[in-house]
Amino acid sequence: MENKILLLLAFAVSFIITFLSTPFVKRIAEKIDIVDKPDEARRVHKKPIPLLGGLAMFYGFITSVILFGILDKSIRGMALGALVILVVGIIDDAKKLSAKVKLPFQILAAAILVLHDVRIDVISVPAFISQTGVLQLGFWGIPLTILWVVGVTNAVNLIDGLDGLAAGVSSIACMSLFCIAILVGEFEVALVTAALTGACFGFLPYNFNPAKIFMGDTGSTFLGFILGTVSIMGLFKSYAVISVAVPFLVLGLPLFDTGFAIIRRMKAGKPIMEPDRDHLHHRVLDMGFSQKKTVGIIYLMCTVLGLCAVVLVSSGGLQAVLLILGVIAAIFAATKIFGVKLKEKTEKLAGEEEKTDD
Repeated sequence: MENKILLLLAFAVSFIITFLSTPFVKRIAEKIDIVDKPDEARRVHKKPIPLLGGLAMFYGFITSVILFGILDKSIRGMALGALVILVVGIIDDAKKLSAKVKLPFQILAAAILVLHDVRIDVISVPAFISQTGVLQLGFWGIPLTILWVVGVTNAVNLIDGLDGLAAGVSSIACMSLFCIAILVGEFEVALVTAALTGACFGFLPYNFNPAKIFMGDTGSTFLGFILGTVSIMGLFKSYAVISVAVPFLVLGLPLFDTGFAIIRRMKAGKPIMEPDRDHLHHRVLDMGFSQKKTVGIIYLMCTVLGLCAVVLVSSGGLQAVLLILGVIAAIFAATKIFGVKLKEKTEKLAGEEEKTDD
């Protein structure tokens, strides 16, 4: 009962602090002119929007964790790494740092985790790889940890392209991780995810379309860093219970989008960190959906992936595989149906334009 109360308080305090401090942060961003101006084709918004919303989220989250968490070595490492990410994010929102400048600091933040014993030591694998079902990583756990944390940090940053998208996707991932942490008895992870969910929920009322404030890189890289860290703190260490597939399912959509962005840019001969307008949310928008509907569709995708991860932990691999196959079939059918309707609508509009010209 005491643990349940602590989890509820962690969520509530983070929510309240973030919700109350966001307007204050908004005024600061406007006063010092840290504003996102729609001066690029990939921008969806039409007017300048203040940034730095992530500062309020960090404030709510870290206060909650300090008040209710167990401040052990791993939590201190997470807090120090998050502080590095936050400072770089603030500078980036103000000065627009290049990817080459930001990357070393992201690696530093991940290295701080490793120095505080937050690292991937083992992963669960199929029996044909290891008879024990466990693969000991040894030294290779260090670069893998850094790669994972930096990858998730940038994955969440890259999906932050529509009002409410990054905060909503992160909150869904947090809730999935929270459920899994409860199932496997990982109280520390449950508390951190409860606090992060509270921060996301506290920020979302100001970030839903039409957004009054953006989280900026301050928020998106902070969210990605914490999500990457949480999966190492709990999920990878629970190798006897949880498959390596679980964190990839929970964070599947941002990781998928990032992976395809890298491949797309490499094929085009462009720098892999160069922004473009070909992310998943842009493609859904181009299909004719509004911002709100696009965000809703992506929320649904993330929810299904998170549900698959929870099923994998609670019911086993077969049920999760069947659920995933069913979802893929449903998405494929819906895409085909919508594709036909969109084609008919486009042809109809084209025909009407021809008649008008005549």
